[in-house]
Amino acid sequence: MLKKVSVDFSKSHDRIPRQDPGLEDSISQVWEQRSQGNSSLFNGQKFRYGGYCLDDDDGSTNEVPHVCLRLGLTDYRTFVGTNLSSLWEKFLVTSEDDSVRCRHTSSPLGNGAVIETSDKKIIVLRRSNNVGEFPGHYVFPGGHPEPTAVGIDYHQLENNVQTGEVLNKKVTQEMFDSIICEVVEETGIPASSLSSPLFIGISRRELNVRPAMFFYLKCSHHSDDIQRLYSSAEDGFESTQLHTVSLVSSLIHQGRKNHRLHVFYSLNVMISSRM
Repeated sequence: MLKKVSVDFSKSHDRIPRQDPGLEDSISQVWEQRSQGNSSLFNGQKFRYGGYCLDDDDGSTNEVPHVCLRLGLTDYRTFVGTNLSSLWEKFLVTSEDDSVRCRHTSSPLGNGAVIETSDKKIIVLRRSNNVGEFPGHYVFPGGHPEPTAVGIDYHQLENNVQTGEVLNKKVTQEMFDSIICEVVEETGIPASSLSSPLFIGISRRELNVRPAMFFYLKCSHHSDDIQRLYSSAEDGFESTQLHTVSLVSSLIHQGRKNHRLHVFYSLNVMISSRM
């Protein structure tokens, strides 16, 4: 099968500091303020979303579409101090190019799952009041792919092209593996009850320009079973309620108003995790 999703993991996709010492200093100040009020905040490494390219961008006419995600490294501290800061708009620059416009923001790549139950309902969670982002809002299950899951703590200079390609494949697989882990941990649904994740596209919030990749999964359980599974979810503390809503009426704001969802593929040609 043709590879339909790939990753270009490189230091060149890391955040570029803004040439404003006061604004850059505010990152540490915001983190200190937020972490003092919430002991659960942890400054872990995250993949930074630096944009994407499609087959069409280079004139290719492949029958199976291919998207390449450009990823660097960032951390949660910088995310809190840029995207989640009240000063987030000051980190933006005027540009039609999304990657240029957001080059001074942390922009950690999140993920979300649109999960359809066997009776055609969609699962949403209400976030707890202890989480660092949008407490109390309704969201799709999700979180972040993790650099440490593929052994990445920092950028290493890779002179071997083959080594770089192997790392890119590992990071690509983590994009799909991570959403399964997030769904299992947040909802209690066993992985064996879920279909392979199908990639829908990347969203960029109008508010704070936070990026996330979305997947579609089918669940073999009836919606009546989901509450029972949720009661034993490993990360149930991150949310306070689970709801299943009709597929027809599932227009979810997720606390993220005015989403721009870049949908690369329609549902009947979504991206499979099988490389």
